[in-house]
Amino acid sequence: MGAKGWAGRRVLVTGGTRGIGRAVVELLLGEGARVFTVARDAGRLERRLAEWRRDLGPDAGGRVEGLAMDVTDPGARAALFERLDGHFGGALDALVSNVGTNLRKAAVEYSPAEYAGILDTNLHASFALSMGAYPLLARGQDSALVYVLSVAGHTHIPTGAPYAMTKAALAQLVRNLAVEWAACPVRVNAVSPWYTRTPLVEGVLGDPAYLERVLEATPLGRIAEPVEVAAPIAFLASPAASYVTGQVLAVDGGFLAKGF
Repeated sequence: MGAKGWAGRRVLVTGGTRGIGRAVVELLLGEGARVFTVARDAGRLERRLAEWRRDLGPDAGGRVEGLAMDVTDPGARAALFERLDGHFGGALDALVSNVGTNLRKAAVEYSPAEYAGILDTNLHASFALSMGAYPLLARGQDSALVYVLSVAGHTHIPTGAPYAMTKAALAQLVRNLAVEWAACPVRVNAVSPWYTRTPLVEGVLGDPAYLERVLEATPLGRIAEPVEVAAPIAFLASPAASYVTGQVLAVDGGFLAKGF
């Protein structure tokens, strides 16, 4: 994409310390963006910020900042947007909404608390963060919102019905917001990854039999690396995608074309 597309762009990435979120932060920093990220684990966030600033060297000043917070906490979200308002001068050019959680079990096995927790993190908090970011995005340049969804929101997978529900709901939110916010303009898109080599899937892919099933169902025959999902996210959030809105892009090695 080159620095021309990202130099100085103001970006919020949620869940930016691990997996796909970390890959997005590192890709955008490498392209010259200014990145603010949030994560729940304060210790991990501080370690990542130190690593990124060290890697940026003399160019680090103000380029990457972060806040440890629980995205489901309304008070924490209010504090986040107050800080962003000052840090980015009242505007935001892109939001990458990446925070998500899952519990893999049969639908009948979820407790009410487990079900509510997944919906709160994946759906309700994502909606609230988007609404909170809207005034900043409306004042940004070539503004874009990109959600990280999942192929689970498009087809059946063996476990995780509440997770799949949240991703399907967010896919519809993409379409609604793309139309509602077009006049601002704020573009709204999403990516739907298949299995990606992140901490969230280490346990399930550690089962050789299940991994074999996954690879057999994936035409490209391998698991994605986080940067392979981060790159399409960066495209959708950049001025290079200035005429793309309301789209959900499968980043799945051909999985949805074939099926499980």
